[in-house]
Formats: sequence, structure tokens, C-alpha cells
Amino acid sequence: MTSADVRFFAGAAHAFGTSQHTVEFEGTTLGDLLEALRAGAVESAGPDSATVLRRCSFLVNTVSENDPSAELSPGEDGTLRVDVLPPFAGG
Repeated sequence: MTSADVRFFAGAAHAFGTSQHTVEFEGTTLGDLLEALRAGAVESAGPDSATVLRRCSFLVNTVSENDPSAELSPGEDGTLRVDVLPPFAGG
């Protein structure tokens, strides 16, 4: 079992009903985490959360990562952090 501190921003926070949640999931890849999120790992997630998730990009321990096969591992402090960033406009 893998544990990740997941932070949701903007529209993703709205879709998941929270700005942060610790997610326990089977596997070790970004795809495994995303599957757990789609399957209801966050109880407050709304019906459009899976749709929003497909449009997001991700930071794993502050590094951009969007390959579902990417292996996840804790950062230097021993914590695995994943930021869920929906597309946004502006600049």
C-alpha cells in the first residue's frame, strides 16, 4: 500500500470537494494513484471529478510528471506529495 498527500487546486479542489487529502492506494505509479482517485479514494469527490482529473497536470514532489507509468517515490522528507493542477488561463 502506498500513501500520497494529494493537493487539489482551483477547479480540481472544487470537483473533489477538498484542497488536500491523504490517499492510500495499491501500486506505485502515477496511473495507480489516478485510478484510486477515479475509483473514489476521496469520499467528497463530486460526479465530475473523473472528467476534471483527465484534464489536469501533476507535480510529484514539485516536479512535473504526466506519464501514468511513472514510478512514485517519497521526496527527501519521506513524504510523497502530488499536486493536481487543472488547466487555467492567465499569465
